[in-house]
Amino acid sequence: MTRLIEIVDERHRVAIAPEVGAAIARADAMTREGPVPMLRGWHGGEPAPFAMGSNLLAPFSNRISGGGFSFEGRFHRLAPNLDGEPYPIHGDGFQAAWTVMDAGASAVTLSHDGTMGDFVYRAIVRYALSDAGLQTTLEIENRGAALPFGGGFHPWFVRSPGTRLDFRAERVWSETEDHLPIDHVPVSELPHWDFSNGAPLPQGWINNAFTGWDGRARIIQPDAGISIGIEAGEGLDVAVVFSPAPDCGFFCFEPVSHGVDAHNQPGLPGLVTLATGQTLRLSMRLGWTPLEP
Repeated sequence: MTRLIEIVDERHRVAIAPEVGAAIARADAMTREGPVPMLRGWHGGEPAPFAMGSNLLAPFSNRISGGGFSFEGRFHRLAPNLDGEPYPIHGDGFQAAWTVMDAGASAVTLSHDGTMGDFVYRAIVRYALSDAGLQTTLEIENRGAALPFGGGFHPWFVRSPGTRLDFRAERVWSETEDHLPIDHVPVSELPHWDFSNGAPLPQGWINNAFTGWDGRARIIQPDAGISIGIEAGEGLDVAVVFSPAPDCGFFCFEPVSHGVDAHNQPGLPGLVTLATGQTLRLSMRLGWTPLEP
């Protein structure tokens, strides 16, 4: 049986799964009408990472191509870590069992010591509730040689016919058939992907990294009667939007530090080179407000 740790306050009820990547299994808004899901939650069945409500991404986000990457004159090999994926994806923190360091009524702290290829690191995450929402703070400490690190958060939201997404970004990457970046174009050239005034998700496949994001987003859920706000901390100025089809029941809005395959792009955009003992700190807050009738 999958162990869950629940944290609650007057406005929220959140369950964390330590053995499943310290993921958020469920997160409910406690409205006057009763609990309403803020995330597409896990309610039983196979406790796979991507069946959860939100995953942690460490020590990098998304895909790294070419069997690894070169850094300071050395090639660092990385093997694929998911069945069916030709490239390593999202680090390994989301696949690991984490250790509970501290747990209270409205906050919990967990840790993970990870090794993935030449990445050796310690990650600590703290989930804490307040009137402002659910604050997630992720710290990634490099315990190996200097390398470019990154990370972020991978929430899964409910998608219904009435769902609207509202956020502003400057540019967006198109992708190849194997989901690597190819063209980086202004959002203004792709009006069907312009969510700056609140818009439904596209009818077709979307799996694209938006750059120049201002760190704020809003998800309007008329069927649930709530609006969900996302606030990303410093260093998370890329947002990946993923949804395979309109009837899939979910979409992902991922605040991350870098675009897809940034380890193999000139200048390592968005990545942070950490020397031994240095730490990358990332944060995200999810909050909710009721919609007017």
